[in-house]
Amino acid sequence: MERKKLSGKERKARRKEDLIKKKVVDECVKVAYSKDDHLTEFPAFLKYQQNGLDLKMESQKGDTLSPSLKQYIQALLKLNMEGPYGTEWPAEEKIKRREMVATEARYIIIRVTQGHDSGFSQDQYLWYGFGEPVVAFVQFRFVVEEDIPVLYVYELQLEKSVQGKGLGKFLMQLLELIARKNNMRAILLTVQKRNTLAMNFYKKLRYAVSKISPSKVDPLVGAEKSYEILCKAFDLEAKSKLEESLLQTN
Repeated sequence: MERKKLSGKERKARRKEDLIKKKVVDECVKVAYSKDDHLTEFPAFLKYQQNGLDLKMESQKGDTLSPSLKQYIQALLKLNMEGPYGTEWPAEEKIKRREMVATEARYIIIRVTQGHDSGFSQDQYLWYGFGEPVVAFVQFRFVVEEDIPVLYVYELQLEKSVQGKGLGKFLMQLLELIARKNNMRAILLTVQKRNTLAMNFYKKLRYAVSKISPSKVDPLVGAEKSYEILCKAFDLEAKSKLEESLLQTN
């Protein structure tokens, strides 16, 4: 069946419509970045006090990170990700160091509440700076994918001392709230295929392999890639452009 050719007037109207839509999407991202602290809109998520943990959240920006925070982020990334990346890690570590301090990078830093007896001695933390120990962090950005404004999770990194206690799920719930509050229409993130713990974690949270993941764009090329892009969309258009199918359950 042949597609009807658009007239000049119709093409002009279509271009105008596309430009208006792009302007709306770009403005959405701009407004999201204009906020200094996204946590203030969710006071119930400023603390995490469950399963023996007493933690608090704080916002940071990539271009204003203190030297001690930079050192901590680098150390936790290497500890958690060197294994999943394997031989790719040296090159990937250089990329992550640049991403870490980008102007667009937004962080949620998770610290142990002062005076809380977590059951761990100071030498069991990676943190060696001043103040309350940092035990986890999230890095995210607001970007546009397939003409859809999305919150992209660059990193979700937890120390072993706080893993398996619901903190990761709590942080992903917080990110979903931040995304929706700022009119982002999906959450995207990248996971190494060999990182089975992370894959299973996101599967439980009902993330799907995205249509923009290499394995979906071109299966032959995707088979050679070490990662998948996962997605959770919030509306029908975002689902149709970004989502594929839910991760397979065993």
